Amino acid sequence: MDEQSAIKQLKQGDIQGLKTLVEIYEVRAVHAVVLIVGDRGQAEDIVQNAFIRIFERIEQYDTKRPFGPWFFRIVVNDALKTTSKQKRLTSLDTDNVGHNIQIRDPLILPEQRFEVQELKQQIWLLVQQLPPNQSAAIVLRYYLELPERDIAEFLHSPVGTVKWWLHSAKKSLAKALKT
Repeated sequence: MDEQSAIKQLKQGDIQGLKTLVEIYEVRAVHAVVLIVGDRGQAEDIVQNAFIRIFERIEQYDTKRPFGPWFFRIVVNDALKTTSKQKRLTSLDTDNVGHNIQIRDPLILPEQRFEVQELKQQIWLLVQQLPPNQSAAIVLRYYLELPERDIAEFLHSPVGTVKWWLHSAKKSLAKALKT
């Protein structure tokens, strides 16, 4: 079943529509949230709760607009809320950052894979230490490959602010990687 059929079914109260949307979006959403909150279990909870909210609020979805950005806005906003609460209550536990995120590049020689994976893990550890809006902007831009104007809409901020967040985040990451 395709996305539009699933949404139509869901709007009619058929849970199979939600099942299809979960199959389409769950893995990507969990990976995106792991990159924001740094904990796979917490990311899975956030995404699961987002799907429940989708089920409860599907009538609010405008079928003239793409579903993916609407869904990811909910997921990213929930991740940011969780991150903000965490930072207020305790320091980040970075032991599981990047856990189970495997990105394979066929151009990398087998003997280089360990070094590249280690560098990717180090980058995502550093992304976790960025302010929440910068972290979210980096994930949305470079993991979900969203354009800056969509990121601005997601984060309820002007495009110029998003560009500044991305610039500041990249500058901070580059500085941290040099040390």
